[in-house]
Amino acid sequence: MSLPDILTRIRAAEAKAGRVPGSAELVAVTKGRPLSEIRAKVLAHGTFPLGENRGQEVRDKVQEWTETAGGAPQPQWHYIGPLQSNKVKYLEQVSLVHAIEDVAQAEVVARYAEKWGHAPAVLLQLHNGEEQKHGIPAADLPAVLREVLGTGLEVRGLMVMAPYDQPEAARCIFREAAQRAHDLGLGELSMGMSGDFETAIEEGATLVRVGTALFED
Repeated sequence: MSLPDILTRIRAAEAKAGRVPGSAELVAVTKGRPLSEIRAKVLAHGTFPLGENRGQEVRDKVQEWTETAGGAPQPQWHYIGPLQSNKVKYLEQVSLVHAIEDVAQAEVVARYAEKWGHAPAVLLQLHNGEEQKHGIPAADLPAVLREVLGTGLEVRGLMVMAPYDQPEAARCIFREAAQRAHDLGLGELSMGMSGDFETAIEEGATLVRVGTALFED
């Protein structure tokens, strides 16, 4: 599916929910994709955040862009994967970290931010109730938010994952995340992927992470 097709579906989901056009932003999930393909399938259609989930891959793509882009500004890089403390050093060019799971991770990001002279904004990952999944239990969010803010990082909102191929469960999880964000006074909601981004938009997503649908033949 082409990027314009995905944008058409995003705009249609916004309209269905009575939302302002453009209030949900596409994050193109580019993990594992070469820069040549990213240029052809994403950046040829405009400027979009690029979502990566491996620190070394971010580092390598940033370097390749620097070497091949003829001085053009770096794309906006988002880090969307589980965050390992020893990989934070590769994320200097990342503008938003989607999945802070605890205060210790935030403290590591804040320490590196001091070295870099700038800090990425962050989202807190809400646990979705599945035992094997990562995230912060809903009851712990207020305390974790206070402590992460205490590190000096900007917390923009929440991120949540939904169970695969369970549309009604996904809707409930997205709705809860939207309510939790509202209660905490947070405006950004990263939720929804290739299989459920329209449902996520209907429930308030401001960032949808789409990769499979974008790059499938």
